[in-house]
Amino acid sequence: MFTGIVEELGRVVRLETMADSARLTVDAPTVTRDAREGDSIAVNGCCLTVTELHDGAFTADLMAETLARTNLGDLAPDHHVNLERALRAGDRLGGHVVQGHVDATVNILDRRHREHWDLVRLGLPRHLARYVTGKGSVALDGVSLTVVEVDDGTGNGKAPDRGGPSFTVGLIPETLRRTTLGIRAPGDRVNLEVDVMSKYVERLLAAGSDREKA
Repeated sequence: MFTGIVEELGRVVRLETMADSARLTVDAPTVTRDAREGDSIAVNGCCLTVTELHDGAFTADLMAETLARTNLGDLAPDHHVNLERALRAGDRLGGHVVQGHVDATVNILDRRHREHWDLVRLGLPRHLARYVTGKGSVALDGVSLTVVEVDDGTGNGKAPDRGGPSFTVGLIPETLRRTTLGIRAPGDRVNLEVDVMSKYVERLLAAGSDREKA
């Protein structure tokens, strides 16, 4: 379990690709300071298990599902990644409840620079649109963010028809400085995890409706 508060920008040392998996090594002196083999570290919002530790770096295995669902397969040496250690019981929950289970990758559609912050619009897969709401929470590349506005893509909302659902987030100077979102550009893919609470609510409501019909 994570909170979406990035602790360190790690540097990719290597990504070894195999037939249906890969091994990722990241230089990360901060998050490896008290890490042990078997610990969980979120890399760009994806929960990975530490398999090796060496000189301030860690290695983790990436299965086919991870490569298919996240942007970790796009990494290359010297790329930077957002890192967060797993939450300890009793720690402050600075962001929101983040599982480290990426739902999909989404593309940055446009980015508008303001004097002190950036407004970023991203595409939203239709099957996930019901889980994203204005002033709700999402994790983008492992960063906990508040949704500014959601556009259903039909042209019925405030924005014109843009060919599909989208949503916007605001990035404050601290986020721009301390995470990879500061350098992301239109066309880049980022990992999206929607708020898991909305999934539980949907599941419970569906179960209640089924019982009423029985």
